[in-house]
Amino acid sequence: MKKRKMSPKTKTAPKIDRAKLLEQKVLNHSAVIGIIGMGYVGLPLAVEFGRVGFKVIGIDINPKKVNILNAGKSDVDDIKDSQVKELVDQKRLKTTDDFSVLKDVDCISICVPTPLNKTKDPDVSYILAAVTEIQKYLRPGQLIVLESTTYPGTTEELLMPILEEKGLKVGKDIFLAFSPERVDPGNPKYGTHNTPKIVGGVTPACTAITQLLYGQVVTAIIPVSSTRAAEMVKLLENTFRSVNIGLVNELALMCDRLKINVWEVIDAAASKPFGFMPFYPGPGLGGHCIPIDPHYLSWKLRSLNYYARFIELAGDINSRMPEYVVDKIMLALNDRKKSLKGAKVLVLGIAYKRDISDVRESPALDIIRLLETKGAQVIYNDPYVHTVRLEGDKVAKSTDLTSQLLTSLDCVTIVTDHTDYDYQWIVDKANLIVDTRNATKKVARGREKIYLL
Repeated sequence: MKKRKMSPKTKTAPKIDRAKLLEQKVLNHSAVIGIIGMGYVGLPLAVEFGRVGFKVIGIDINPKKVNILNAGKSDVDDIKDSQVKELVDQKRLKTTDDFSVLKDVDCISICVPTPLNKTKDPDVSYILAAVTEIQKYLRPGQLIVLESTTYPGTTEELLMPILEEKGLKVGKDIFLAFSPERVDPGNPKYGTHNTPKIVGGVTPACTAITQLLYGQVVTAIIPVSSTRAAEMVKLLENTFRSVNIGLVNELALMCDRLKINVWEVIDAAASKPFGFMPFYPGPGLGGHCIPIDPHYLSWKLRSLNYYARFIELAGDINSRMPEYVVDKIMLALNDRKKSLKGAKVLVLGIAYKRDISDVRESPALDIIRLLETKGAQVIYNDPYVHTVRLEGDKVAKSTDLTSQLLTSLDCVTIVTDHTDYDYQWIVDKANLIVDTRNATKKVARGREKIYLL
């Protein structure tokens, strides 16, 4: 009987451990970092990665921003020109509007806007546009992290299917996670480096590599069990603030009816060393988080047939505060036997919070619109915002704050309590003050001119 010849065994290629390879690149800082969206979130993150030796490629669709950053300048309040220039000169930071550079990137952070549309439903078009571009240049071994605030389920329901269309498996070939930004513009104590970072991956391997990456630039990393949990953390943080601000705003309305100073009440309550956390009323909510984030959660829950009553109520109260401020101005003028129609009103501070230039969702914009609708002549001053685009693409310029101007006005309305202002001087010169921030708390003279929120 003829013996059958045995065919030699074919050698199989060794399996490539993508996670291990990426881990090594992260640890020796040879990984190239790509950041999509170089604004208030993306630029500080880029600076932190560049500072410790990573090469960072920023991607932004705004050619003006690209040119500013490549010239070694910053257009973000919390980042100095010198910080950008140093990284550009050392070739650790380059910014482009060409997404094809993603093919050379190892770790990608998505830091794009997530606004609400006119019906207050989530607008994730910027996220989808970013992940569509990533998919074009996707290769094995890349990590993609979404930082933009969004509703629970976005990372796995929207991003993962697009990224896996080419046959690459999340958790094995590529890695996907959510790590919410926690930027607080103008905060002198907490920045990207020392604010704890929440990390949630699609798989344990995704969480581990994301934790390792951000651990290179952030002092404390807090891993959670899933991307959904990480997405929910961010929404809880800002919903907590929105609801509590809504509470004190309603308290301000109550105190106004009862002829009680709401600021005195809050300060006295804050003396309790336990069980109370002070929040303060104001002219409305502004910025890129608190006015928007709770609506993402509320929208998601409506799709599950659940009505988020606290969120909706707080949103309703907070959104009506600009109207209350305008009514306050009208009543204050009425006490002086003057009409709002035709009155010359100065809005002092137009940024959404003190000592920054950010006007996103600023209640000052709504107050100006409402005042003009009622016939007032409105001008503004803000040392941080030299020009602003109002409704109908009208561009307004900051008016110089002079003694002559203040004495000529019917009313000065303090909307943003910048620390640059000399409030005693303003009160001395102005005829009438409506203070929505209790900025005149330490003013000694002229309190009879001041109407508090």
